[in-house]
Amino acid sequence: MTSTPQRIGFFGPFGTFTEQALLTQADLAASELVPYRSVPDVLDAVARGDVDAGFVPIENSIEGTVNFTQDALIFDYELLIQREVVLDIEHCLLAAAGTSLSDVSVVLSIPVATAQCSAWLRDTLPNAEVHAANSTADAARSVGERSAAGEKGLAALAPANAAELYGLAVVARDIADHAGNQTRFVLVSQQGIPQPTGHDKTGIVVFQRADEPGSLISILQEFAARRINLSLLSSRPTKAGGLGDYCFIIYADGHVGDELMADVLRDLHTKQGGVKFLGSYPAAGDHAHTAREHADARWQDADDWVAHLRTQIRD
Repeated sequence: MTSTPQRIGFFGPFGTFTEQALLTQADLAASELVPYRSVPDVLDAVARGDVDAGFVPIENSIEGTVNFTQDALIFDYELLIQREVVLDIEHCLLAAAGTSLSDVSVVLSIPVATAQCSAWLRDTLPNAEVHAANSTADAARSVGERSAAGEKGLAALAPANAAELYGLAVVARDIADHAGNQTRFVLVSQQGIPQPTGHDKTGIVVFQRADEPGSLISILQEFAARRINLSLLSSRPTKAGGLGDYCFIIYADGHVGDELMADVLRDLHTKQGGVKFLGSYPAAGDHAHTAREHADARWQDADDWVAHLRTQIRD
């Protein structure tokens, strides 16, 4: 993308953590925001061109990678990540006004959210049934509608801002099992790589030529030799073979426009079974340490040295 998208699809409905994260980006918040019921629906809309970009969750600090998003970007779509946004997550229990914890018999939410609050739910609401919803906000919407129709004992595990949207009250706040709960979201589009900022991240998927001893080491040493830090390394089944047929998902500090990162990608593309590029984009959070900057300088110095040697080759 060369400019701010005019229409952005996001994992909705309105009131999700995804929308909350999207609204932290002033330039994106000014776009037309279009909610979709699921992550694949968002990515489908981007691939079809119905929206200019899509905004979806991809990683949580408690539950790890959001596999249905990551797998979709690996296997089902040819989309590029444009930026990432990290949001502090506060899960709340929402219910109709006047509902107490002892009244709650059914809790609705997306499975990722209920997993992040599983200990609290077991300890506080041991007899409550947990039902799956399409999203946290969809759970709040459903509880609001069913409660208004007279149904009792319903609660939603959702963001606090969804309470006002769907006519509910906050019964309990900040109920995640672990402090510091954060979710990473990504903006994706059909094409375009943002300019390097000096604080960037590159995502790739590496497919092995064969599952053999040392295959992972051969991948990692390409980064280690160039002092490039990895922020995430995980493996996923390729879905094309049997057990043991895996690909490796890697997010590394740096940009494809950096010579060191470009050098890694060249070597991996040459030596491995295949490499899928997921994008180079501005990283969220504080700037990384300067080790990679020093390595970039050393690489450039070495490249200049070799170039000088080549000038001395006799005709």
